[in-house]
Amino acid sequence: MDGQHQEKGKTRRGGHGTRDEGRDVRLSKSLSYALRHGACQMGLHMSSDGFIFVDELLRHQQFRSFSLEDLERVVTTNDKRRFKLQNHPESGRLQIRANQGHSVQVEDLELKAVVSDAPDCPREAVHGSYMKHWDAIRSQGLNRMKRTHIHLAPGLPGEGQVISGMRRNCDLAVYIDVPKALSDGIQFYWSENGVLLTPGGAGGLLSPRYFSRAQRLKPSLCELELQ
Repeated sequence: MDGQHQEKGKTRRGGHGTRDEGRDVRLSKSLSYALRHGACQMGLHMSSDGFIFVDELLRHQQFRSFSLEDLERVVTTNDKRRFKLQNHPESGRLQIRANQGHSVQVEDLELKAVVSDAPDCPREAVHGSYMKHWDAIRSQGLNRMKRTHIHLAPGLPGEGQVISGMRRNCDLAVYIDVPKALSDGIQFYWSENGVLLTPGGAGGLLSPRYFSRAQRLKPSLCELELQ
């Protein structure tokens, strides 16, 4: 009987302490889309600082099958701390937002500006990508695409306190000389969950002139030529 309730490590919802991991993944992905990109198209009101009221979110047809308990669990257990829950300072209503990754303009994400020579200014930051894009990246630079920022991490996943900033399946790491970019007026910010963000320079590009090194990560570690 127990074997009928488990499939590839996923536990169906039942008594206390049980959960369906696949269901949580679906909720996390739906939250990422709504909070980063699709609120307007979905008819959800997003405040200027990126928050959506939880009661309104859970009434939407895409989220009706989920409970507040589901939402709180996904926010709490997310290993990259992608989301933030808080009570509205005036009404007290619970609200939620994504900590970074927006393609919609958000005015105040509680970002902390990075200042050259400050203790939290990293000498290098790394952007994770894929080898299939290396030729374009090496010649054109990093592009923020449709997002408001290029995402960087202070190191590779698993190093020190690195929890977010690049996908674990990336096979390319491009290292950025942060002080050099700052000296040329490129802005950098720390998000609440430790991701280093930059809007890049003109056209949303971070020029190859700021690359300090690059590595192929898989199937084995290999240094790459920058030019």
